[in-house]
Amino acid sequence: MGSKRFMLPVEEVDLTTVKYDQEVITAPRLTGFGLKLFVWICEAPLLGSLLVSYLKNKNKFTEKLRYTVIPERPMFRPEFPPQDPETGVITMEKDNTPTTRVQSALKCLPPYDPAYGWSADSSPFLYWKIRDFAHAYRSGSVTPSMVAEYVISGVEEFNNKNPPMPLLISFSAEDVRSQAEASTQRFKEGNPLSILDGVFMAIKDDIDCYPHPTKGATTWFHEVRPIKRDAVCVSRLRSCGVILIGKANMHELGLGTTGNNPNYGTTRNPHALERYTGGSSSGPAAIVAAGLCSAALGTDGGGSVRIPSSLCGVVGLKTTYGRTDMEGSLCDCGTVEIIGPIAATVEDVMLVYAAILGPSPSDEFILKPSIPCLPNLSSYNSSNDLASLRLGKYTEWFNDVYSTDISDRCDNVLSMLSKSHGCKTIEVVIPELHEMRTAHIVAIGSESACSLYPDYIAGNAAKLTHDTRTNLALFRGFSASDYVAAGRLRRRIMYYHMEMFKNVDILVTPTTGMTAPIIPPSSLQFGETNLEDTGYLMRFILAANLLGLPAITVPVGHDKQGLPIGLQLIGRPWGEATILRLASAVEELCLDSRKRPFTFYDVLKVK
Repeated sequence: MGSKRFMLPVEEVDLTTVKYDQEVITAPRLTGFGLKLFVWICEAPLLGSLLVSYLKNKNKFTEKLRYTVIPERPMFRPEFPPQDPETGVITMEKDNTPTTRVQSALKCLPPYDPAYGWSADSSPFLYWKIRDFAHAYRSGSVTPSMVAEYVISGVEEFNNKNPPMPLLISFSAEDVRSQAEASTQRFKEGNPLSILDGVFMAIKDDIDCYPHPTKGATTWFHEVRPIKRDAVCVSRLRSCGVILIGKANMHELGLGTTGNNPNYGTTRNPHALERYTGGSSSGPAAIVAAGLCSAALGTDGGGSVRIPSSLCGVVGLKTTYGRTDMEGSLCDCGTVEIIGPIAATVEDVMLVYAAILGPSPSDEFILKPSIPCLPNLSSYNSSNDLASLRLGKYTEWFNDVYSTDISDRCDNVLSMLSKSHGCKTIEVVIPELHEMRTAHIVAIGSESACSLYPDYIAGNAAKLTHDTRTNLALFRGFSASDYVAAGRLRRRIMYYHMEMFKNVDILVTPTTGMTAPIIPPSSLQFGETNLEDTGYLMRFILAANLLGLPAITVPVGHDKQGLPIGLQLIGRPWGEATILRLASAVEELCLDSRKRPFTFYDVLKVK
């Protein structure tokens, strides 16, 4: 039996007494036969409950959730206090059409210089940007149909590798050619739909993109959930002329951080094919990093946009909870998930974000989101807006990484921001980080188990991968009282962050506590469970999901092994414009530190 614990009311916690406690996760690392045996034990009626209880006790779940008196009332979804309006921005009315919002986003960007971009033999940027494609199409030197052939060739090359490492789960070359032909015709007639017309994008396999099935990277989910239309976000992209190339690979049902998938093959990191991409949006991040798509859509319930974006060296935006409509995704009923863009550059993220934003009617009524806006990067006052930013850094947490290559590089970026733009770094303290991890896993785990359980007991459990079954065994062990206790912790963590944001504008951390892990060969057939690596990958991720805050990862360099490092910026509720402004400045400062991936496809091929 455990002893009863009492937490002080959150307003009475003295931050000067808070001590950072390094995170240690107790769980076996398993692949192959060992993982299969572990799953069998977890699912056994008596042995399973004993094993799950043991793991929960060892990781102090029971102590935090059942033996502790938490005085706050529960918060079951993010609740945001009123926020001051952002400055130096251009607003985008949510009721405008996606094409109108994208046009407004264009006005935020610095002037486009063709000589500096698409036609330059030694372009200073590693990737073609959306405006490069748009200029090439309008000049007539390249057509969407021509680019489509290069994209199709690259996708098929990845799919046919041995062992298989598909970027896409569902792909039709003829469908891509048909969309590209329609876009090419619009350009011939002088009537492109928007700057996004003819731009190639992939959609994660937990977001509906008709006529492709939505499987969540399982082998069966499309059989119990047939689709008839695009998700709302996908429909908005299609109305802008985006060419949707198919459904991108992912960690099965989003329940993992590596991207491992024995069902279809594990997507490989374009920077090092023997390493993971990160997950769960593995395919979207890899296909952007490899140059085959300008952007992709992912979902983020526990870092699933930001983790793979960081490990693959691209930009990933997690929007404020409720900023984008989740209708048509597998996680549309959760309280921690969003749909967000992944792209090679900050400006491309801004353009895609402008197209997809807009809450569902229920979220608009309940959350009352502020008017969406973007930073005016074309304004002469943009540098002044940067100089006024106060950046929060919790040093002990910031430095709790697998390799100091990560913390040292991220620290250097903060120094560069101070020197170049006058940004001020302020030391902050965030209490109860372990409680935040506990509250998040109970929230996302309980919600996942609830949505999947009807299909699980209908005979589909054995069709899931072993690591998914391991996670679900843990999730099913959470009780109603655990969920309520997690909601109480959520309110406490929200209070700490809102108090912190009275003194700083952005919280800055490394995106992940480690760079891309090596893929164990034994994991390719049966999967892998490695909660130690998961702990490092999710170390700095959870506040944005549990509290619904906006966050973005920006590539800032590489470790000694040449693997990408990401810097994460976490903002106030509805503060996407502020983090995008700083992300653009970080991107510019770190331009010379980025490297093109080992596996890269130049699909524009401007002559």
